[in-house]
Amino acid sequence: MTENTPENAPDTIENVTYDEIAIGQTARQTHLLSKEEIAAFAAASGDADDDDADPTLSHGVSAHGMWGAALISRLLGTRLPGPGTIYLEQTLRFLKPVRLGDTLRVTATVIAKDDRQKQVRLDCRIKNQTGALVLSGVATVIAPTEKLRQPRAWIPQLHPLHPQPRFDALFDRVRSLAAVRCAVVHPCDAESLKGALDAARQGLIVPVLIGPVAKLQAVAAGAGLALDGIEIVDVPHSHAAAERAAAMAAAGTVEILMKGSLHTDEMMQAIVATPALRTKRQLSHVFRFEVPMYDKVLLISDAALNIQPTLLEKADIVQNAIDLAHALGIAQPKVAILSALETVTPKIASTIDAAALCKMADRGQITGALLDGPLAFDNAISSASARIKGITSEVAGHADILIVPDLESGNMLAKQLEYLAGADTCGVVLGATLPIALTSRADDAGSRAASAALALLLAHRYRLERP
Repeated sequence: MTENTPENAPDTIENVTYDEIAIGQTARQTHLLSKEEIAAFAAASGDADDDDADPTLSHGVSAHGMWGAALISRLLGTRLPGPGTIYLEQTLRFLKPVRLGDTLRVTATVIAKDDRQKQVRLDCRIKNQTGALVLSGVATVIAPTEKLRQPRAWIPQLHPLHPQPRFDALFDRVRSLAAVRCAVVHPCDAESLKGALDAARQGLIVPVLIGPVAKLQAVAAGAGLALDGIEIVDVPHSHAAAERAAAMAAAGTVEILMKGSLHTDEMMQAIVATPALRTKRQLSHVFRFEVPMYDKVLLISDAALNIQPTLLEKADIVQNAIDLAHALGIAQPKVAILSALETVTPKIASTIDAAALCKMADRGQITGALLDGPLAFDNAISSASARIKGITSEVAGHADILIVPDLESGNMLAKQLEYLAGADTCGVVLGATLPIALTSRADDAGSRAASAALALLLAHRYRLERP
């Protein structure tokens, strides 16, 4: 049995053999109950406590009672006695509800030993942050007789697919920021228009819709959306919408651009053709992913704009992604430069680029992050894979940012995470004088509003420090 652990936890776990166990010996663990765990347990068991269905019954959302038993099992399997333990019996008394946000202290104390059968009985208790006893019982186990020390296995964090509400942490981060004027370019389908209006409703943007008025009104009517009080700039088609938006941005009348239902290249060509919107940096796109099987937000770049970037262009791509990570509150992001393998070889050009980018970071040409590469995808996000392959790195297994070799590989990776791994995603373009909320035409309204939130973060940052 193993446990989810933070990055600074020991890499190995060691058991306590039967002969080493003494009466009165105690082990403890502390655990914070999250809504993801409540949902995951309900999904696995097919059962939810009544309090889950109606939080008013216990004045808050409660965990299933057997979740406490799982915490006891984890303590016995990882601490006392630890690896090699055989669980025989467990009695339980459920004394108080365990609610969302509770910090639980789990203890197991040895109360009896059976030398003939190598059995150990342990008094098990769980208390909440107030010291109240919420669960108690007695466990009987067969303790291991041989010493075992083994690598701590990595177990993915459990998150329900498409959690509701989605993107909570991101929206919480921008809640205190004032909305800014945003040119929404040709939002002429239901999802892009709804995404813009949702972003306005949440206080993220003050939208200026740029597109054919008649078409916008028809889309709104068909989707049951109201355009009352929304500023609309009437233009004949998507190319004209992109050009008008770029001109407004250059004039400083909007602080964000947001892509609607037009093609990405239409919008970006208008921006590239407007010198006032360019900076010394290469334009690049960064995806922000919430992946159910990864324990933190993951940024991926560039999977949308730069087809086969040069080394210097990759340096800008890396720095842009680091800047977004800083805006998201990640003080020193861990950047994995991806390739097909983790060793440098002249036969694969991306491994040479990865090594060069790391050296550029060593020399201060890229700042604000820890870089490592080349790294293959598995050892960039899995500490177990990195350990098996003998990779010693502060980045491997814990990446915040993945830099892909080219657009093709990045685009496939991003779509696999979204459509096969159930990841929630949004994205933004950096390297211009203002942020650009850039989404796929297939993205839903929620992803579009989240992209607006990313752009809002950057817009306020750009007020303090021009890019």
